[in-house]
Amino acid sequence: MSFKIAIIGAGSVGFTRTLFSDILKVPEFQDVEFALTDISEHNLSLIEQVLKTIKDTNGLNVRISATTDRRKALEGARYIVSCVRVGGLEAYEDDIRIPLKYGIDQCVGDTICAGGILYGQRNIPVILDFCKDIREVAEPGARFLNYANPMAMNTWAAIDHGKVDTIGLCHGVQHGGEQIAEVLGVDHDDLDFICSGINHQTWFVDIRVKGRKISKDELVAAFEAHPVFSQQEKVRIDVLKRFGVYSTESNGHLSEYLPWYRKRPDEIVNWIDMSDWIHGETGGYLRFTRENRNWFETEFPSILEKAKKPFADYERSNEHASYILEGLETGRVYRGHFNQKNNGVITNLPHDAIIESPGFVDRFGINMAAGITLPLACAATCMASINVQRMSVEAAVTGDVEMLKLATLHDPLVGAICTPEEVWQMVDEMLVAQAQWLPQYAHAIPAAKDRLAKARIKTREWEGSARRKVRSIEEMREEKEAI
Repeated sequence: MSFKIAIIGAGSVGFTRTLFSDILKVPEFQDVEFALTDISEHNLSLIEQVLKTIKDTNGLNVRISATTDRRKALEGARYIVSCVRVGGLEAYEDDIRIPLKYGIDQCVGDTICAGGILYGQRNIPVILDFCKDIREVAEPGARFLNYANPMAMNTWAAIDHGKVDTIGLCHGVQHGGEQIAEVLGVDHDDLDFICSGINHQTWFVDIRVKGRKISKDELVAAFEAHPVFSQQEKVRIDVLKRFGVYSTESNGHLSEYLPWYRKRPDEIVNWIDMSDWIHGETGGYLRFTRENRNWFETEFPSILEKAKKPFADYERSNEHASYILEGLETGRVYRGHFNQKNNGVITNLPHDAIIESPGFVDRFGINMAAGITLPLACAATCMASINVQRMSVEAAVTGDVEMLKLATLHDPLVGAICTPEEVWQMVDEMLVAQAQWLPQYAHAIPAAKDRLAKARIKTREWEGSARRKVRSIEEMREEKEAI
């Protein structure tokens, strides 16, 4: 089979390398073309070297091109994969720093909460530019695979406003399933589950081991008995006890989507674990991302050397993309969890929402399993986020500052901490700080600056309740060698 795959934001080196390797593990895909594109020539050149090293070392037939001209990369592409972070680490720093001034302590800040909402404002105009190019120069009927957060907002905008066949993809479900298999002490192949909800708030509503249904009490006992997860997943275990179902999302992520666990600075440390960023550390993913970028730049020669390993030894990951392409192109059925329009699939969530739920892929496309009803507490929690997502997409598309502020006001964690006046000032501050990435708000920036000059709300500069400093390359090397 011969077709073209374009990867936008290909400078995300680790992910692009995994995606490339996974796809080439499909026997029929040995003659595909990868078109890499990124706004950073430097990052693009690094990943091009890595992929060409894999290709040349193993004598692969795959074709690889790299260009900063996005439309050229998209020309004739059948599949387009996006893993972009608009504004990079500079804007991401503000997503964490500015809300902290108003008492909002985020672990990740890329899905909802104050940081995730502003991240969506930066991403959505760019996503719509991608969609315009896809409609105009890609292969007719091309599919857009979005891996970028905020997942639901990006996918919602691409489908409703970009008018492109879009699939949102995440790996939270897979990771949650691996945890459940471990605490139950069973082989992952013996575990079956139905997981449904919205991205990062997806719920294991039915869990079975060789057909035997796992009860809430059995799952709670298994997690509380686990020597590691009992300490790392305190929020998830507490929600499991109260809701009756386990959440797919990490302790840190889940804690910032709910209004209960991160609203009192002195209590945050009771619900998180500092052993790794994902368990709730303040700005944890920002630190992790900075360290990884620094590590890659410094250790690139060794990374390039590892790319010379025999491709036959590479083990395909559980990322959805390669299996989706395999199902669409070969007809081999793949069951996964996909972000799609609800349209009645989950009976007690809105039709227009972007849900994450089980589906099957074959030559006919993505076929979602319909008729799922979430437990009421899960549906209520999802609804709070869906309302924020809907308003955030509307604001991003129209440049409506008042709608943006209302979206932020209705965010569960923001609303648990801030007054309306604080929210209005915080959003003004974020708009001004990130103006270069927010063209749809250009008309509103001067007024926001004027309001800030007369601001009455006092803020504070602090690092958050549980902050770790960015590790040096030497510190990271010592830790890796000690493992």
